[in-house]
Amino acid sequence: MSKKIMLIPVGFGVGLTSVSLGLLHACQRKGIKVGHFKPISQPSRNNWHKKNQAAITLAENDTCLPLSYVEDKMGDGDQAVILEEIVANFSRFNTDQDLVIIEGLIPTTRQPYAGRINRDVAQALSADIILVAAHDGDTPEEFEDRLEVSAESFGGLKSKRIVGCVINKLNSPDQDEFGLLPRESEFITNSDLTAWQQLKIFQNKHFDLLATIPWDLDLIAPRVVDIVKYLEADVINEGDMEHRRIRSISFCARSVSNLMSHLQPSRLIVTPGDRTDIIIATCLSALNGTKVGALMLTNGFQPNAEVMSLCQQALDAGLPVISVPWDTWQTSRHLMNFNPEIPADDFQRHDKVKEYIADKFEPAWLDSLSTHVSSSSELSPPAFRYKLTELARAGNKMIILPEGTDARTIKAAAICVERNIARCQLLGDKEEILRIAEQQGVNLPDGLLITDPKNIVDNYVSPMVKLREHKGLTDVVARQELNDNTVLATMMLQMGQVDGLVSGAVNTTANTIRPALQLIKTAEGSSLVSSIFFMLLPDQVLVYGDCAINQDPNAEQLADIAIQSADSAIAFGLDPKVAMISYSTGSSGHGADVEKVAKATELAKAKRPDLIIDGPLQYDAAIMENVAKKKAPNSPVAGKANVFVFPDLNTGNTTYKAVQRSADLVSIGPMLQGMKKPVNDLSRGALVDDIVYTIALTAIQAQM
Repeated sequence: MSKKIMLIPVGFGVGLTSVSLGLLHACQRKGIKVGHFKPISQPSRNNWHKKNQAAITLAENDTCLPLSYVEDKMGDGDQAVILEEIVANFSRFNTDQDLVIIEGLIPTTRQPYAGRINRDVAQALSADIILVAAHDGDTPEEFEDRLEVSAESFGGLKSKRIVGCVINKLNSPDQDEFGLLPRESEFITNSDLTAWQQLKIFQNKHFDLLATIPWDLDLIAPRVVDIVKYLEADVINEGDMEHRRIRSISFCARSVSNLMSHLQPSRLIVTPGDRTDIIIATCLSALNGTKVGALMLTNGFQPNAEVMSLCQQALDAGLPVISVPWDTWQTSRHLMNFNPEIPADDFQRHDKVKEYIADKFEPAWLDSLSTHVSSSSELSPPAFRYKLTELARAGNKMIILPEGTDARTIKAAAICVERNIARCQLLGDKEEILRIAEQQGVNLPDGLLITDPKNIVDNYVSPMVKLREHKGLTDVVARQELNDNTVLATMMLQMGQVDGLVSGAVNTTANTIRPALQLIKTAEGSSLVSSIFFMLLPDQVLVYGDCAINQDPNAEQLADIAIQSADSAIAFGLDPKVAMISYSTGSSGHGADVEKVAKATELAKAKRPDLIIDGPLQYDAAIMENVAKKKAPNSPVAGKANVFVFPDLNTGNTTYKAVQRSADLVSIGPMLQGMKKPVNDLSRGALVDDIVYTIALTAIQAQM
């Protein structure tokens, strides 16, 4: 898996794509196999008119989600779906790179929510973060404060995910979000960067200044043809507009005697189209060796044939002349809103930008990238959910849902079928299910099966009697038990007519588990059935076991739960580091409960020396690095745990519910371990998302 770095803009107009170009090139020069990924395509901000120029985006292709689609989904409350699609696109894109540079969404007045999306995408892709900022007229002290505030959205400067900062456009003219073309030639030439490089904020050992990039006028200078395309201007004389660049603008309505100082190389001269004197003066200046960028005529006026004849030599020498229909004031507004993004066909500027910026990155940091490119063992929630859905799709399994008249279950089944996560079968009165779906606004897809239990129950009486005849089961009792949809669904699973069962949104855990234990039994080699929850924290996935089944397991059972939980973690793409949880860490406490956990730890290690297991560990020592350094400095698990095995049901169930509800996160499960066929229980407080992903993991278990 590649190392991932996400470039996140701090404010407007920071030159994010240019920095991406430069970093990409700097890594390529170091011999790093590097790719560039843009999760969301963002239209050119030169979009006041109907047509837009295509700007360089490095990776804008079928792996980019259109911004309009993202906004539509977010408006419907489907941000989780967006994140999963981004993870899916990244998985398709990320093939054999050592490093992937991810370009964040640029905040604008139209997209003020960009910061929130960038934060969620960074978490979803488990990416390290580099903040990209421009000084925007701030003093170094003001800039430092702004950077600290911006970092808070991503966990603050002490977060291990925030690598450092790139300061772009240092010593640039005062700018706003647009207005990036200077109107005159008074540019800041001070190149002293010391005050910025010595900011206190960069003394933080976890937060480095990775590049200081001075503003350079040549890097933003567009070609005349770019201005023409942006304004859809009429071309009176094409001249050399494919190659001439605009470095400043002057709006001229003054007399010729006062005009001459404004006729500068690479300047766009804007004047009313009926000012023949200014037109001729500009052409004469061009003939005298001043390579004016272009002449723009406003109000839709165009010179007559006599004037054009007088200017012909200048026109032949390559002076572009263009015309726009607006007056000078309207034209100035459009020009000042022009954002000099790099057009896709401006290869000269593309190369200049990437070389210039690549040279500004700290060599030591680039060296560290080439020597420490490695994968992260953490799996973000969207990445985990994507993995679930992809694995589930591959199996095309049929999952039975006995609580078919529950509104949440109906919604979840519809989602699973629509997204091809699994084939689903609802048990329940068909008319009632259709009525509930209509009331809830749920569109039931054609592939969703609805089965009325009363039409099939007779088929399972004899098989159930035969299965449990050693327990004295009779036809009458079997028929009575089969009136319970969960029992009926369990028999369907036992007979191989469906591939998995999900229940518990309405019924108790016992109502789901008891029929499975009676009719399906434990898998060969399993001494018990246990459960785990996948806890989808904001930036990683944790496994909790056992939080649903075993009330007070002994040491041997606890060891088996640890091994089952670790194997389940591996099956779903996690690299397990198993913490055996207790109220005491190591040998600091005493008592029967602590001794049980200590014995279970030793048993689990002996049975499975290939797994990383440690305990007893308190929860804070297991998950927090700073606490782990004090309480268990030599533990291979402390501070890094992602599989938590609780000593009893009371502790596990209480902890999972407290974390789930307090942090408002999705928990998937409980997933049962040790059964011959997959049966999974839901919490009666389950959300639709909980049910969807429990169906997915059940479908995956069915493949195993």
